[in-house]
Amino acid sequence: MMMMMGESWAGLGSMVAGIMFVSAMFQQYFPQHLKDLAQEYTNKLMKIVNPYMHISFHEQSGGSFSRNEAYTAIQGYLTTHSSTQAKRLKADITTNSSKLVFNLDNHEEIIDHFEGVKLRWSSHIETINNRYYSEEKRSFYLSFHKNHRQLVINNYLDHVIEEGKAVVVSNRQRRLYTNNGNQDWDPWTYVAFQHRSTFKNLAMDPKKKKEIEDDLITFKNSKDYYAKIGKAWKRGYLLYGPPGTGKTTMIAAMANLLNFDIYDLELTAVKNNTELRKLLIETSGKSVIVIEDIDCSLDLTGQRKKKKKDEKDDDDDDNPDRNGQKGKKESKKRSQSEVTLSGLLNFIDGLWSACGEERIIIFTTNHKDKLDPALIRSGRMDMHIEMSYCCFEGFKILAKNYLDLDSDPLFDKIRGLLEEIEMTPADVAENLMPKTIKGDAKTSLENLIRALQATQEKKEKLALAEKLKEKKKAQALFRWYRQPSSKNKGKPVNQSLLEDES
Repeated sequence: MMMMMGESWAGLGSMVAGIMFVSAMFQQYFPQHLKDLAQEYTNKLMKIVNPYMHISFHEQSGGSFSRNEAYTAIQGYLTTHSSTQAKRLKADITTNSSKLVFNLDNHEEIIDHFEGVKLRWSSHIETINNRYYSEEKRSFYLSFHKNHRQLVINNYLDHVIEEGKAVVVSNRQRRLYTNNGNQDWDPWTYVAFQHRSTFKNLAMDPKKKKEIEDDLITFKNSKDYYAKIGKAWKRGYLLYGPPGTGKTTMIAAMANLLNFDIYDLELTAVKNNTELRKLLIETSGKSVIVIEDIDCSLDLTGQRKKKKKDEKDDDDDDNPDRNGQKGKKESKKRSQSEVTLSGLLNFIDGLWSACGEERIIIFTTNHKDKLDPALIRSGRMDMHIEMSYCCFEGFKILAKNYLDLDSDPLFDKIRGLLEEIEMTPADVAENLMPKTIKGDAKTSLENLIRALQATQEKKEKLALAEKLKEKKKAQALFRWYRQPSSKNKGKPVNQSLLEDES
């Protein structure tokens, strides 16, 4: 038996050696056209014998230094399958990732199914060593039966790319961007966005909050609808109300709900409309573009100061002041932004606004009535959200967040006070926050009640002072008319006298 096996191995070795000899002779002595012809027939024979097709996706394509987007999307797609199927994994966490990401190790394979078709993915890493450096070339290979060519090319790969991009977005570390004024390099700088605000802990009326949340989710799932009606896939929100009512917290909750990056645009740092367009082009999809305090950023109301007053101010600033400083107005004027209302409107709703998809644009203001109507009309600011003073329902959310309380005997008293007194959610939260590590909930509620009562007393005192002021003005007016001097008869009321009397 052993002798027969030895003879078989010897015969196999002789056959392999003969094939290698014939191949070497073929490569060395046969002309090129015969080699090409032999290769062609060999490939045809392999197609008949092997019914499977193969598609390769390389990390770098051609001479490009940037990563192949298709490779990145496929890597994200395979991440969801590799952790359950593959036996050998690579665990990575990068600077732009919020958690561990599991990828296929070298020469590892997994099986995927799509519409009843079986597909095989494999990972390959080729190490190239030369005199100066060592380089790794990574790639994915997809294998499938040739009968399913059209299904794979027309449907499956689109499905893989779309799902993979969604996974990459969900795994990435989201960013908070701001414009740095340097258009020659990167116009945006960023830090990791780590704000924890959500709609669950947002202190406002639950019905209103649910309406906003549903509107955002509808927008996120309406890609096909926006394409159907021929509109850019974007939506605008105007947040208005007094300071401390939670406008910034609402923005963070929106970004966290949609898993979007935030671009905090400082308009006063933008030189002109051209630079504004460049900033828009450099923003990515799935982002929230924010302009806070839009009424204070630039003069965008369409109203301009009188020319005469401007000239007078310029003349005054040309002269030395008491400190010997010149030209402050002139220096400030040179650094002033030249962004116009027309440029901003084109930014949010013009042709340039269509150079990206899935964007939210948010304006905030403390004074809605100061804004130009063209800036906040429907189609630009689609939803106007009033951020008002704290209501009882908002207080209950804050009590749950800060004190882990769902109910308390003091709640009824707080309800009555909040119905009469205007206090912002920020002030309510500050009074509810325990002042010591061992602070109890009752003390925090009592602090809030005292703060509300103090606010009520202050409001009553201001109302009384205003009433007394009006009364004194009326008395002064009466005394003025009672003056015996005839020169006062028929003349208008002397306002300076009334102010002195008051």
